[in-house]
This record gives sequence, structure tokens and C-alpha cells, in this order.
Amino acid sequence: MGNAVAVTGQTFENEVLRSDVPVLVDFWAAWCGPCRQIAPMIEEIAKEYAGRLKVVKLDTDESQEIAIQYQVMGIPTLMLFKGGKVVERVTGAYPKSTVVQKITPYLAA
Repeated sequence: MGNAVAVTGQTFENEVLRSDVPVLVDFWAAWCGPCRQIAPMIEEIAKEYAGRLKVVKLDTDESQEIAIQYQVMGIPTLMLFKGGKVVERVTGAYPKSTVVQKITPYLAA
């Protein structure tokens, strides 16, 4: 899967909520065309911001309880968690520049 790590309902708390760096969560599903379209961009962000940002992918079909808990109504949805809380949310397939603009203020230099 590259630089982005797959998370499930079992690993979400440890990987996302307890992370000491901000975490970008990609809520996606295998059948979702726009999710597949943005996947390479998600990998680029994971690589470019390694060390400053953790990037994880959560399959909403396999971990429905997490998707419901965070009120994911459409996919792809990207959420940025910092200190265990959602600080930014983007729903839909946006260009990389838009996503980077949203997450940059939360990253350490």
C-alpha cells in the first residue's frame, strides 16, 4: 500500500487518536471511483510529509463503526486528527493543493 498505513476499528485508537503527530485519515472503499483517483495523491502526501504527518487509510466497508462515529456521509472523506480530535475535514476528491493547504497549518515545521 505504500506510505499510507491501513487502519481498522481495532487499530484506529492507537494509530490515530494516540498519535503524537497529526494524522490524515483517508476514509475510502474499494468500489469508490473518486477514492481510487485520489489514492496516488494521498501516497504523495504521506511520502512528502513523513515525520511531520502520519497518513492512514480506513476502508469504510470493513470499519463501518468508525465511519459512523465520525459521521462520514460520503467518500472519499479526509480528516485531519491532532491530539485525538478532528481539526480539519474534506469530503470529495479535491486536488492535492487544496488538501495540502488544509493540513499545513497543523504541521510542525
